[in-house]
Amino acid sequence: MNEETTQLETPTTERADLQATGELTPYKGRRKVRVGVVVSDKMDKTVVVAVMRSYRHPVYRKTIRRTKKYMAHDEHNACRVGDRVEIVETRPLSRHKRWRVRQILERAQ
Repeated sequence: MNEETTQLETPTTERADLQATGELTPYKGRRKVRVGVVVSDKMDKTVVVAVMRSYRHPVYRKTIRRTKKYMAHDEHNACRVGDRVEIVETRPLSRHKRWRVRQILERAQ
């Protein structure tokens, strides 16, 4: 009888341990992540990142490349033009900024 009780309590105990360590957190939704190239760094704490996506045309089957520019928050003004960066979606920071720079993946030469 004690073995059955122990087996039933173990999953909840493990869950409590995981929550205490922070490994198990409630689901808040996934943030969008994009990788692009910095095309402008002339503003203070803001960079413009060009993100390129490619897809196949549904009728003609030709690969089409589209570029979209995002304004992203760069807290330390570390990004320079030509850097490959990873940006992540965040709360609205200003009229146009809804993204922030997570990390610089590759520096420009």
